[in-house]
Amino acid sequence: MDTVQSIDLITTNPNVRDGRPCLAGTGLEVSVLAIARIVHNQTPEQIAADYDISLAQVHAALSYYYAHRDEIDSRIRQRRELAGELKEQLIPSGHTPLLGRKSQP
Repeated sequence: MDTVQSIDLITTNPNVRDGRPCLAGTGLEVSVLAIARIVHNQTPEQIAADYDISLAQVHAALSYYYAHRDEIDSRIRQRRELAGELKEQLIPSGHTPLLGRKSQP
């Protein structure tokens, strides 16, 4: 009979990051590490160094991400949409950009 072993490196807690999966003992979200790997093309070693975590933690987070990809990707999309809405409320698209403005003599 096989015994399934758990590495216990990923936790969820409704009081931490609204229940989004994080590395155990930290507030570092699985999605942040997945974005670093997939979007920013960082190696697991680079991610571990940048976030001062172990390589095992990086691999656990990435494994968790791939096992729950649809759910995590959906949450990432929701948060991006909300951020875009809030940005539009605070800084309407017709605003004068702060950077690139020509200075007055």
